[in-house]
Amino acid sequence: MSSSTVDGSVEKRSIEKQPAEKQPAEGRPAPAVLTAAIVTVSDSCARGQRADLSGPAVAEVLKKRAFRVVATQIVQDDSMQIQNALVHLAIEVRFIVTTGGTGIAPRDVTPEATEAICDRLIDGVAERMRLESTKKTAFAALSRGVCGARGKSLILNLPGSPSGAVESLEAVLDLIPHALNLLEGKTEHS
Repeated sequence: MSSSTVDGSVEKRSIEKQPAEKQPAEGRPAPAVLTAAIVTVSDSCARGQRADLSGPAVAEVLKKRAFRVVATQIVQDDSMQIQNALVHLAIEVRFIVTTGGTGIAPRDVTPEATEAICDRLIDGVAERMRLESTKKTAFAALSRGVCGARGKSLILNLPGSPSGAVESLEAVLDLIPHALNLLEGKTEHS
């Protein structure tokens, strides 16, 4: 439960742990433990110039859906920092959500960093996020977030704005427990 800062020091952050209580939609069995981590990708947040609003907003949605958020981290818009965070967190948690760095600005490198460490991409999840988001804003078409698997963990890129992050997550959250089951090898279909 820490955040890296620009100078390499570690900022301690804790998030209240939630017990897994709710079952996922459509009666599918939930993975044994729905653990999650959030990585906020933002130069200004990493420098302490701006408060992280997206990470806590996403954490609240995950907690309400029975995920136990066990780690949060803030990193700069730097491919190596993002990759290092994702690789380390994939060892500890099943679902990693990033916020920020998914646009088309020169420093928006979260999708490339995610693709670099994933075993495979799950294009349909990102497509569904964009489809649902374009119903609210045409600018959603400029989001390049991806979803991919690393081992038995799922990594999902969300936009950096709190509302965009929450709306995008909510558009696909019902799929996540089933995807985690499949990554774990539970491939029985009802």
